[in-house]
Amino acid sequence: MTVCNHVFGRNPSSSYGGALNSAYTSDEFEFYLSDSESKILVTSKQGNESAQSAASKLKIPHVTASLPHPDSDITLSPTQCESNLDSVSKIVNDPSDVALFLHTSGTTSRPKGVPLTQINLASSVQNIKSVYKLTESDSTVIVLPLFHVHGLLAGLLSSLGAGASVTLPAAGRFSASTFWSDMNRYKATWYTAVPTIHQIVLDRHFSNPEPVYPKLRFIRSCSASLAPAILSRLEEAFGAPVLEAYAMTEATHLMSSNPLPDHGPHKPGSVGRPVGQEMAILDENGVHQEAGKSGEVCIRGPNVTKGYKNNPEANKSAFRFGWFHTGDLGFLDPEGYLHLVGRIKELINRGGEKISPIEVDAVLLSHLDIAQAVAFGVPDDKYGEEINCAVIPREGSDMDEAEVLRFCKKNLAGFKVPKKVFITDSLSQRLPQGKSSDDL
Repeated sequence: MTVCNHVFGRNPSSSYGGALNSAYTSDEFEFYLSDSESKILVTSKQGNESAQSAASKLKIPHVTASLPHPDSDITLSPTQCESNLDSVSKIVNDPSDVALFLHTSGTTSRPKGVPLTQINLASSVQNIKSVYKLTESDSTVIVLPLFHVHGLLAGLLSSLGAGASVTLPAAGRFSASTFWSDMNRYKATWYTAVPTIHQIVLDRHFSNPEPVYPKLRFIRSCSASLAPAILSRLEEAFGAPVLEAYAMTEATHLMSSNPLPDHGPHKPGSVGRPVGQEMAILDENGVHQEAGKSGEVCIRGPNVTKGYKNNPEANKSAFRFGWFHTGDLGFLDPEGYLHLVGRIKELINRGGEKISPIEVDAVLLSHLDIAQAVAFGVPDDKYGEEINCAVIPREGSDMDEAEVLRFCKKNLAGFKVPKKVFITDSLSQRLPQGKSSDDL
């Protein structure tokens, strides 16, 4: 996983870093480096032409990092003679200083800068360690990019904070063909991934099973809704509880999670109980909603960012009534488990009937012949919006539009049944409920 890291200097005694997707274009790098007020661009020894071009245009020094041997120190090599790394090496951070800077696109066209402090990171790491009981006996293989909080916080930093082992994939990134060999080789006890990867792992298991699988304590799923049918297949296939969680960049990842079996029941379709922070369901006037009644999911705690960078409009909208507003709709059941209903701006309004695409997704994915599916709204002259869906059939299936509609009519209220079905071999999925693409 090659990432471009950048270090920012706010004053002589503090700095913070961030991570960027190495696949960005030069224009995208220019925006992110400029918006974050980057002071140094750090890449691997191989470099990144687009990032370096953007940094050069912004007159930002470029430094390469290398690790000559596993036991050696990281070597930083400036590519310009005037680069001075001494000031960086002498930096001291206070708990309230910003430690990590990420961007989250959310539902706006302009990415929002999210500063996360040392306290934010330390709190989130502690929350993740505590809910999953991570110790030095644990081991995982990271299958997610480290330029998003899911892989960075849940996979890497929480493991390191627990003294556990972390392995990067032999293929350099997630690969279904080498995933289980990596897991077996390093005696993995758990892994965390997005539903798409879980589905790929499951498909590989059914088409080409491994001779042996590691004994896992649990499997974690986050960043998008996991259909209950997929969850049960994962548990049956790999003999481990699948724990759904709820997270976003502004919360330094984790907000809630289903517990381990010894610490409470697991509820398929729920994203579990709040972890290490307060959570409330509020209406548009900031009034707390009772159990079972839907409203906006709001949080507050030491893991939550203090505000977006240079974005007063976004801060005014997100921080109200003393809470951070996630933009997600959900309800807490009598046992305190959170159930997400949808994204406030993503609900499909069909003639006044509000439809959650996440609910339709779950029904579609419960069909044994559907590998992947996504429901979405489209403009409609009669109803304002109408619901459509796209599905990828399982290999060898003769799934057609008529069968999808028949299944939906059997399992959904009439107004929730898609008007049109697209059978395809690839999906460009809408953003996961309650997240941006940067939360994956």
